[in-house]
Amino acid sequence: MTAPATSRAAEILSRPTTINGLTVPNRIVMAPMTRMFSPGGVPGEDVLSYYARRAAAGVGLIVTEGTYVGHDSAGQSDRVPRFHGEEQLAGWAKVAEAVHAAGGTIVPQLWHIGMVREQGQPPFADAPAVGPSGLRIGADEATGKAMDRADLDAVIGAFAEAAAAAERIGFDGVELHGAHGYLLDQFLWAGTNRRTDAYGGDRVARTKFAEEIVAAVREAVSPEFPILFRYSQWKQEAYDARLAETPEELEAILAPLAAAGVDAFHASTRRYWLPEFDGSDLNLAGWTKKLTGRTAITVGSVGLDGDFIRAFAGEGSGVRGIDDLLDRLEREEYDLVAVGRALLQDPEWASKVLDGRVSELKPYDAAALKSLS
Repeated sequence: MTAPATSRAAEILSRPTTINGLTVPNRIVMAPMTRMFSPGGVPGEDVLSYYARRAAAGVGLIVTEGTYVGHDSAGQSDRVPRFHGEEQLAGWAKVAEAVHAAGGTIVPQLWHIGMVREQGQPPFADAPAVGPSGLRIGADEATGKAMDRADLDAVIGAFAEAAAAAERIGFDGVELHGAHGYLLDQFLWAGTNRRTDAYGGDRVARTKFAEEIVAAVREAVSPEFPILFRYSQWKQEAYDARLAETPEELEAILAPLAAAGVDAFHASTRRYWLPEFDGSDLNLAGWTKKLTGRTAITVGSVGLDGDFIRAFAGEGSGVRGIDDLLDRLEREEYDLVAVGRALLQDPEWASKVLDGRVSELKPYDAAALKSLS
């Protein structure tokens, strides 16, 4: 007789796993979600409580909202937290301590937005928008600065310094944001990378900048300190964009990153249940694990039945079952499951699923964006 879905969820999701030197107590990950509740880039007590509540309710690994690395062109808001500066890092140290006290593990997502930035935006209004070719998504003419050697080195150093700081103040690893049309992804994608030097051209060449960042981070931290890398096919302003049309093309991108030191890939999709390539049911995380052998995290509308783009525009979402998600996890297509809006809406989502209280799960309401509940 097949076990009830609720007890099966607890059995499968409660299994610990390891990422390099880190043991994650279960398979549930909190996905990074920008919240903009950190004035001056400093995470305060409300941010601490926000993450600690979810760790206490059973989230095994928290990936923080994106945090700007120490490069003046990295961001576009003075309310998004930064991962540099004495006051900012002191705030993050308290967050990490609180999550550990609640029984969870935590990594910061390190972020540079590149050409998504516009001139004059905070926190450093005089900083230019920078990117591989100075191009915004969908544009044919440069509106920003094409990065020169000094720019490349400065950004590589900023990621390495942030990672070293994360280890120093007690975090369990780092995630590098290489997805959704931000700086690292701008290098990976031919649509925004028109360079003719060693950082442009074919897929392997376009991976070089991200590869160098991974290698610099790997050198800046202990060998057992986990490095996660989040990537996506789609972009914020180009949902049908693709880095790779075939598994072979995807391997050309991921293999150099794995060799440089990535321990786990966080494969961002809009709907985790959709197959990535023709002829296979594997999703993007499934192909990632198959091609690299590295730990793979799946994500994309877990627990919800509405599209997240429309949800962040104000639409709600109903509750979606996770039986198919568990099937894939049990087949070891991927290793961990990242939950976004469902955890934003309901801090106790993990405990309800693990305890078999799925009838208590709450549908997503966009009003959840307005506070750190």
